[in-house]
Amino acid sequence: MISLQRPLLLLCTLLSTSSAFALPAFQAVRQGWQPSESWLLDRRGAILASKRINPHVRRLEWVSLPDISPELKKAVILSEDRRFLEHSGIDWQALAGAAKEQAEGGNRGASTLTMQLAGLLDEDLKAGPDGRSLLQKLGQIRAAKALEADWSKDQILEGYLNLAPFRGEAIGVAAASTLLFGKMPAGLNQGESIILAVLLRGPNASADTISRRACELANAMQARVGCAYLQGLASQALSLANKNRLAINDAPEVAQRLLDQAGRSVKSTLDADLQRAVREILHRQLADLQRQNTHNAAGLVIDNRSGQVLAYVSENLDRSQVDGVQAKRQAGSTLKPFLYQMAFAQRLLTPASLLDDSPVNIDTAGGLYMPQNYDKSFRGTVSVRTSLAGSLNLPAIRTLLLVGIEPFYKHLNALGLDLPQSADFYGFSLALGSADVSLWQLTNAYRTLANQGQASTPTLIPGNRPRGVQVSDGAASWLVGDILSDRGARASSFGLENPLATRVWSAVKTGTSKDMRDNWCIGFTSRYTIGVWVGNFSGEPMWNVSGVSGAAPAWREVVHRLHANQPSQPVAPPKGIVRQMVKFTPAVEPPRREVFLAGTETAVIEQTSTVGNPILYPTDGEIIALDPDIPVNRQRVRFEADTTGQWLLNGKPLGQPASAIWWQPLPGQYRLGFKGGLQPEKTIRFEVRGTLRRQ
Repeated sequence: MISLQRPLLLLCTLLSTSSAFALPAFQAVRQGWQPSESWLLDRRGAILASKRINPHVRRLEWVSLPDISPELKKAVILSEDRRFLEHSGIDWQALAGAAKEQAEGGNRGASTLTMQLAGLLDEDLKAGPDGRSLLQKLGQIRAAKALEADWSKDQILEGYLNLAPFRGEAIGVAAASTLLFGKMPAGLNQGESIILAVLLRGPNASADTISRRACELANAMQARVGCAYLQGLASQALSLANKNRLAINDAPEVAQRLLDQAGRSVKSTLDADLQRAVREILHRQLADLQRQNTHNAAGLVIDNRSGQVLAYVSENLDRSQVDGVQAKRQAGSTLKPFLYQMAFAQRLLTPASLLDDSPVNIDTAGGLYMPQNYDKSFRGTVSVRTSLAGSLNLPAIRTLLLVGIEPFYKHLNALGLDLPQSADFYGFSLALGSADVSLWQLTNAYRTLANQGQASTPTLIPGNRPRGVQVSDGAASWLVGDILSDRGARASSFGLENPLATRVWSAVKTGTSKDMRDNWCIGFTSRYTIGVWVGNFSGEPMWNVSGVSGAAPAWREVVHRLHANQPSQPVAPPKGIVRQMVKFTPAVEPPRREVFLAGTETAVIEQTSTVGNPILYPTDGEIIALDPDIPVNRQRVRFEADTTGQWLLNGKPLGQPASAIWWQPLPGQYRLGFKGGLQPEKTIRFEVRGTLRRQ
């Protein structure tokens, strides 16, 4: 016993002559705690995403002792310091036993929870690769005595459980319980508590060692759980599959934009349930389109009135890191509504005005511009309502000729589209969406239509409500919304039943960029504006995927999710809108009740034609150009007259008598005749130019 008495006597002498040991107060330690993550919260406070700021450790919020499972507290005390509630920082009985065992060649420890906490609080007392030196152990004992004098037992246990390393880079009970078991400390059961308790003795021990120690502790506790259960639980908890449990990524793009400080929780305008629903909808749509070389999608939902963003999703099957909401892509036909809105506001057109959907050749500085419709066909004379709802290209070009390229360009910039090039760069193709825009910008521009011309910046932060600015005529904006909600008007292009047809009132427009690189579907209900983009961030074309088949199905599903329990009624017309029955002469479209800006209404819409000649299209002397990029057997020209009769081409009858027929053009000069009833034949001449391209 002489060998034990001398070290203990020396220890007591040193402790009795030592000066007071200075350690921080409990409140200072708690207030100085900083998690390694920052968190993005939804509008109700639910966690949507996390962003790691500290790359060295993983720490979550400090957890108060009442919020820690009683099972864990019991297991930790029994495993680490069974006389914790009885001693004053040093367990002399355990210390004597450890000294005896070490003298006999053993390796038993005797550090109390208080001593271990002291080692966590003071850098000078932390163990090195070979453990603590004698002086460090003495300092640890002195610090433990000081802690017991200043901290309560509950504070010591709480501090230890929050500061102790559990496994790998997980520091503190919150990080450990979340990482290993996917729950906060309050929800830990007995088996989980035993696993965490034995991890404190050897945070990086093997699963087999942890299982053995857990079994020993369970037996000592007379626990309800058995060794076989603990072995399986340890194996599952310590597997690599759980390494990303701390990374919550329901809104990673928004987290990247808003989170910048460790330990900071940022509340956003997002709705967690809607965010996850939109992501799932886009994921399913991409899975359906994957065989058609489609790998990326994005979705955005904005509250019409407040401008608060409710869902912000970038979904990537190819694990791209691109933010699809902010990435700029070619707009396609989605810019047409703003063109017609300008024409209405300037009283150049009404929804009942007639436009020519026929080939047009425009001489530009870059050469001859020959736009086509998406389906490569021409419909002849159509109303503005049919042109916009059916997304016809040629009437849009003719409308741009009325409005002007530069004014339209300025209008798009006023809507927040921020076009990167000059108006001259885009030219007439601006009407067909040759400019690059982001889903963020485009969806908010449509929100301007929903708000009858008033624009404001969308926001992700609650309480931010940017002031609205009137950027376009309210009544003209309402007219555009009325057309985009007209299921019958779009039927000629899309049919009555299509992905744009929703169970509730909605106004919607699709767009497809050149070579099917981008699909858009943007629209609004009475309460929300919704935008969906589908394509490839790489810029690769999709294979036979249009806006109707690519983005529209997902858009409609989002609309139905938003309005599952709330209606969407047609928006009431603002002041300055009048309704009027209109009749078309000739009857290019059936009579209907139309809406107009006050002062532009008319009962009869007459088409201007050559006097005495029933042939409306082509006009006499017209030159029709074949598109060199389209196989000739897929191109058509519509012959149209103001009555029913027999068509003749170079003197030979074309089919049965009709007011309009389709003809496949071939290069050459032609004489087109028409004979209606008892009237003599009327003729015009036209020419088709171009090079044939076969399939």
